[in-house]
Formats: sequence, structure tokens, C-alpha cells
Amino acid sequence: MVDLSLSNKRYTYVQESESEPTRGAIDIHHVIINGSRATGYACRKGLGFFLVLLASSMYFLLGKDNPFTTLSWGFLLSGLFVMLQSRKFVKKESVVIMPTFGIQLETQYLSGKTVSRFIPIGKILKPVLAECVTPITCYWSLSLLLRGEEQLTLVFKELRPPLKMLVPIWKALCAVIGTDQSEMIAEEEHVVST
Repeated sequence: MVDLSLSNKRYTYVQESESEPTRGAIDIHHVIINGSRATGYACRKGLGFFLVLLASSMYFLLGKDNPFTTLSWGFLLSGLFVMLQSRKFVKKESVVIMPTFGIQLETQYLSGKTVSRFIPIGKILKPVLAECVTPITCYWSLSLLLRGEEQLTLVFKELRPPLKMLVPIWKALCAVIGTDQSEMIAEEEHVVST
């Protein structure tokens, strides 16, 4: 059952919960890339296939002694490169919150491959919303502070959803871990003001 849905030009956020009898048992948050990327993926894969087909036909039709053989090898390698690169495009990233067990982070690629990572609830100290500033852009990220690890763990490794999509996920993580959100906001305001 869909509880909340937000959308902008690039991303769509969907929050799902289980049915009424198991309400609160599993909370699922999806950040989905809108359709134009899927079309771009199909175009790239088609372009790669076309380049491989063109290279192989040039090689066999023109023969090995023809100067266009080098060109056909170039097309072949370019096509293979385009096809390999197109496998890395992300379709959606999900956060599955299971209050008594932990959090599962999933990344689903357009090629169909899914990568999952499970983090036990006892290992999570605190969810952190951080503003990341680079020389080119500024964006928000949601991270987890984990017990026994020096670095923050990014919840969304590939995507950079806007703040309005990250806040409901952050609130759900705070509720599961037992962190008081108002206390965290007051701490951040105190740090900013000093």
C-alpha cells in the first residue's frame, strides 16, 4: 500500500507499508529515476549493438587487407564499450526498514541486476542528513553513522534525491533507531548559531 508519493522532474519518491495487520513491521522507501533515463538506456544499448554489427559486417565484407579494417575494429571496440557502460545505469534505489532486524539498502540497475546490503539495527548509531558542497554543485545526502566504522555509510550510493524526498526516510530511520528528531534539530541549530 502506497502511503506517500512525491515527484519532481528527475526522481519519484514512493513510501510503501505493509497491510493493516502487519502495519509497522516493514517500511519501504523507493527513489525511482523518471522514465527518460530508461529510454536513454535503450538507445545506448541499441547504438552499441549497431556499432558491433557494423564493425563485424565491415570486417567480413571488405576483407582483412583493406585499410577500413582498422575502422571496423574501432567501431567494434566502441560498440562494446557503449554496451558495457550502459549496464551501470540505476533504475531505483530502495531502503527497506525492518524495525527488529535492520535496514536493507537495495540498488536496482536498468540491466536487471540488483545489489543489496543489510545493516543490523544494533550497528546503527544515528542517521545523518548532510549537505555536500563541491566546487560545481551542492546536494543533500542521507548517511548512517555505524558502530565500529570510521566513515559514514551512504544510504543512496548512486542517486542524489532532493531534501524533500530524504526527510521522510530520515524521520522513519530516526523512529526505528529511537533517536529524538527534535533533539537532533536543536543540536544542529546550536552548532550553526555558534
